[in-house]
Amino acid sequence: MPALVLLGAQWGDEGKGKATDLLGGSVDYVVRYQGGNNAGHTVVVGDQKYALHLLPSGILSPGCTPVIGNGVVVDPSVLLSELSGLNERGVDTSKLLISGNAHIITPYNVTVDKVTERFLGKRKIGTTGRGIGPTYADKINRVGIRVQDLYDESILTQKVEAALDVKNQMLTKLYNRRAIAVGQVVEELLDYADKLAPYVADTVLVLNQALEQDKVVLFEGGQGTLLDIDHGTYPFVTSSNPTAGGACTGAGVGPTKISRVIGILKAYTTRVGAGPFPTELFDEDGEALRRIGGERGVTTGRDRRCGWFDAVIARYATRVNGLTDFFLTKLDVLTGWEQIPVCVAYEIDGKRVEELPYSQTDFHHAKPVYEMLPGWNEDISKAKSFSDLPKNAQAYVKALEEMSGAPISAIGVGPGRTETIEINSFL
Repeated sequence: MPALVLLGAQWGDEGKGKATDLLGGSVDYVVRYQGGNNAGHTVVVGDQKYALHLLPSGILSPGCTPVIGNGVVVDPSVLLSELSGLNERGVDTSKLLISGNAHIITPYNVTVDKVTERFLGKRKIGTTGRGIGPTYADKINRVGIRVQDLYDESILTQKVEAALDVKNQMLTKLYNRRAIAVGQVVEELLDYADKLAPYVADTVLVLNQALEQDKVVLFEGGQGTLLDIDHGTYPFVTSSNPTAGGACTGAGVGPTKISRVIGILKAYTTRVGAGPFPTELFDEDGEALRRIGGERGVTTGRDRRCGWFDAVIARYATRVNGLTDFFLTKLDVLTGWEQIPVCVAYEIDGKRVEELPYSQTDFHHAKPVYEMLPGWNEDISKAKSFSDLPKNAQAYVKALEEMSGAPISAIGVGPGRTETIEINSFL
């Protein structure tokens, strides 16, 4: 039962799309198990660049079945638009499967997300405003709309009425907005039913049967470990569980079926949105990382905050996910620095701390303790093996591996599909 989990080991945007796509030709199923269209992957195939927001990266691998699991929240308009865009570029999307238990992002979820964030002012979380959080809140409050509800108009109407009973009170009395009509929402949602019908399936059954048949299944997390609702830098987090445990609940497979957990690490650190970020740079080095690394959010379009590699976070990701391997991406971006700082610990109230503090207050006050590593100037984008890398680049990778607590089994040396050094096979 070769089941693998692939997830971000920082704050997201680590290059999971490249890693998933690299494995896509060797796996039978690629499964998104949480998040929604607040997650973005850029995948480069030859001279073509694809920006994926909701679809699993495996959609670009012929022979691979892409799956949207029950733990994902789905905006039908975004999904259909993304499918249409890929079809226009000659990508076959017919094998996509969508869990009937996945929750729908409704128009009122998007409205609530935007007005709530605006109302928070300077205390805002930095959400994407796409209705993700309110949809997960509806799920937990048991007033959510699931994909399967689109095929029972009576049930759908009852559920929309129940959700809007409360939301319209909030919109009109607290936010001074107009009430949303039940009939209008139901009509819009029903319009998606026939368009989505060819893809809807019992994905829990499909995936478990696939594993019983020794098919290779890859579970792909959106966002990253430090954005996990339980294990991230709360409250500056997403509304789901991108960590490895989320693959089990978000796809409906038992933990005993997971054979490998791969964490994606950028050779430096970035994050989008508000929240603490100990190694964040506000100088020309930060600007250089942003420019050379092309650090702009695929989904949000926002510039990413940039900083040096944080080994404390990497160790934390290893621990909470049970990581067996790392995929180190964007090593090429660091070419040209004479010395490269690496955060090996924090200083908090004058004390050295080598593990991520559980206290939010402490983490907000954490100052990075750096170790300087020698840089390199050679172009590494054509390197095919670890020995092809400059000695200082090799030393940098080995140092990160030792500090992070799991072996680095692959290294990204450029954005392209083939610009990867594979040290140990993931399969």
